[in-house]
Amino acid sequence: MKRINKPERLQGIIPSDIRRLFSLAQSIPGVISLGIGEPDSLPPPHIRDAAKRALDEGQTHYMPTAGTLELRNALTEKARHDYHLQYDPTSEVLVTIGGTEAIFLALLTLIEPGDEVLIPNPGFVCYRPSVLMAGGIPVSMPLLEENNFTLNAETVMPLITDKSRVILINTPNNPTGSVFPYNDLAGLAKLAVERDLVVISDEVYEKITYDNSRHHCLATFPNMHERTVIVNSFSKTYAMTGLRVGYALGPESLITPMILAHQFITACVSGPAQYAAVAALNGPQDFVRDMVKEFERRRRLLHTRLNEIEGFKALLPKGAFYIFVDIRAFSRPSREFASYLLDKARVLTVAGSAFGEYGEGYLRLSYASAYEKIEEALDRVEETVKGSKLQVLPSQEDCQVLS
Repeated sequence: MKRINKPERLQGIIPSDIRRLFSLAQSIPGVISLGIGEPDSLPPPHIRDAAKRALDEGQTHYMPTAGTLELRNALTEKARHDYHLQYDPTSEVLVTIGGTEAIFLALLTLIEPGDEVLIPNPGFVCYRPSVLMAGGIPVSMPLLEENNFTLNAETVMPLITDKSRVILINTPNNPTGSVFPYNDLAGLAKLAVERDLVVISDEVYEKITYDNSRHHCLATFPNMHERTVIVNSFSKTYAMTGLRVGYALGPESLITPMILAHQFITACVSGPAQYAAVAALNGPQDFVRDMVKEFERRRRLLHTRLNEIEGFKALLPKGAFYIFVDIRAFSRPSREFASYLLDKARVLTVAGSAFGEYGEGYLRLSYASAYEKIEEALDRVEETVKGSKLQVLPSQEDCQVLS
């Protein structure tokens, strides 16, 4: 047999550093994880009961490719209730294996080889690999701390070329915790219309916002309904990460090709998981409100304590359940610093560089862990940093990160 080489479309893809650290942490006793982005609670009983009931009733066979009609009806009702958007459940909704499959399918069916896709940087780890596997060229839209890790039309416009086809927006944002303001999104929507770009709007954290911040769905802006694929998931809102239920909403012209690709890639999403998703949408929502309230308590703790430790500097996140902390004062690459904290403090964090080159000099910490665990983790980090020989530069402005 001829020697098998890695295909060209995979050449620029490296394994996720999140998974590398997660695997490493499994071999270290007593590690506290502030790394993986999943709620620490179980889905509410009515959601779990729906999945159990579906199993007992024999819903273990193939499901409709686009998802059960009951779930698609519930999703269109959600869109109508939350955003006053109308979608046809028979042709404009696709149930996917998590939000990640929806993002990949959208890219796979929207771009030709060589098309450019504008993605946030730092951004969710699947964006760049998905663009590359779909044959596209990822173009970074820098999320900078001085701009509160948000984007606007003025900063994005110079990045658009004749090859630009898709712009991918994620708000509330992973990894920074930023929530894009209404006026900035309005400007980006206007730009997408003017330059004839399709928008993939990753809204997985839509229900997790704080203070006066509010999530705004991009498809609600003028002339955006027909050029937006909304991607969402049950993973974060309902603590259903392992059940792998996501979905895409969009005009028939954009969703139909995604259904075709989905049919041959995965066939369908698990039946019991879809019945659990229906229960999540149609059942009481107090679980979500209570979960966000608890995240708010942990957010304040993490933000306050981190800023009290010399060398750390963090903005107060407005959404999701991550804080993106500036560690440039330590003059160490973020990957090296994350490994140091794992080894010495037994605290798992994620290097900012895992989310793109503009994430270098930062760490992402998740506050989806229990309050008491976050307290202990911060005690360990503070003790480790104070007891170390790491040099802290006197001024953030003078920092230079090693590459």
